[in-house]
Amino acid sequence: MATSGAFERRRNRGEETMAEEKAVKWKSLRLQGLRQRWIMNTVMPVFAVLLLIVVLFSAGISNYYYRSMRDGMEKQAQALAGAFEEYFMDGGWAGYYKKAEQSAAAFEDKERIELQFISPSGRIQVSSTSSLTTGTFPGTDDISQAIAQNRMTPFQGRDPETGESILAVSHPLTFNGQVQGVIRFVTSLRLVSRQVRLAVLAVCLVAALCMGMVIVSNLIFINNVVEPVAVVSEATKRISAGGYGFQVENKYTDELGVLVDNINDMSLKIGQNEKMKSEFISSVSHELRTPLTAINGWGETILEDLSGDPVQLRRGLRIIVNESRRLSNMVEELLEFSKMEDGRFTLRVEEVDLQAELEDAIFTYQELFRQEGITLEYAVGKGDFPPIPGDSERLKQVFCNVLDNASKHGGAGGRIVASISREAGQQAVRVRDFGPGIPEAELPFIKQKFYKGSSKARGSGIGLAVCDEIVKLHGGTFTISNAIGGGAEVVVSLPEKQ
Repeated sequence: MATSGAFERRRNRGEETMAEEKAVKWKSLRLQGLRQRWIMNTVMPVFAVLLLIVVLFSAGISNYYYRSMRDGMEKQAQALAGAFEEYFMDGGWAGYYKKAEQSAAAFEDKERIELQFISPSGRIQVSSTSSLTTGTFPGTDDISQAIAQNRMTPFQGRDPETGESILAVSHPLTFNGQVQGVIRFVTSLRLVSRQVRLAVLAVCLVAALCMGMVIVSNLIFINNVVEPVAVVSEATKRISAGGYGFQVENKYTDELGVLVDNINDMSLKIGQNEKMKSEFISSVSHELRTPLTAINGWGETILEDLSGDPVQLRRGLRIIVNESRRLSNMVEELLEFSKMEDGRFTLRVEEVDLQAELEDAIFTYQELFRQEGITLEYAVGKGDFPPIPGDSERLKQVFCNVLDNASKHGGAGGRIVASISREAGQQAVRVRDFGPGIPEAELPFIKQKFYKGSSKARGSGIGLAVCDEIVKLHGGTFTISNAIGGGAEVVVSLPEKQ
């Protein structure tokens, strides 16, 4: 049997360990999911904006460089073609060829740009760089279009022979309306492309740096959010698992601090409610047991009493009736509380004579109080008391509960005073006892359900909560305070019909 018990304990510990590991794993997954959602919702839009900026800048800087080069080459081509057409073509082809060689030899920008003179057939006649290209056919579209369409044509692409990326501008030379040749400026795009790539790379580095700063700052921020959320989540799990009253250390001064304060307050209130519920169950169990014991005991006594003593019989029946009434009142309070909890607590509103309802309750309790050695005094304020809208049964229930409560907690004073008066459009009912009063620390909680404080008097602890709810439904106020000179005072104020 001992071996079996040890095995059972080891198995239970193993199951607890697995449960803890699953909880930690689930927590990690939830936090990881929170980080992922945060990254997706904050970092990705920034990344998309930076990517768009890089693309637009790359396209813009590339277009700027290539467009500037092409514009410069087009201006040079137009100027040189205009000079040839105006001054050089009059000398015939011999003069044209000689001036072409002179122009190619004197071309100042030959280190970057090659100047070519091309025949109508597309063959290079003169070149500013070397004689190696002379006699060759470049074969690009700009030459053929300039010859065919008699207009300046640019070209950007790969050289058909070398495969190098080039930019070219071809301008036709015309004489008597006929294209006699083509002036062509051509340059390599290697250096320009390198400058464009460097500029784009610099922008990409800046964008990457900005992206890195955004990611780091967001990770720091999300960690500062996730860690407190994890702590709060763990606290709520402990509270939901039964750790009522557990308090989270509050190290925050922002909205998280407010959240932690709210959770701590919730945990404290849940702990208090659970404690009050436990006390309520214990109190109700005791309260139910006492009258049931009395009823059962006196019932058996009467059954077994063969003498038929009328005094003994009357005494037993009186105790049975009183204890039965006490049980009925407790059951009625529990039913009212159940209705109040699930929202079924309603009123049947009609015209109510509040003074008459109070006097009925006083008449009911005067004789009972007299038997207990308590004097119940009643005073009526000046003037008439017009009917008010309300539920007569509920209001009488309030008055009876307040009077009964005064006798239980303040009956030691031997005197209870009840009164009714009109005050600023309201009818106020006051019930004061001359007992020990209520401890100041307990006053804020005296109307809470299940709360009994330090009182040892019988009761379930829900009567005043039910009374407070009834008065609130009537639009009135239900206040309890310590009276000047000792004892406690209950004031029920109900508005008159407007």
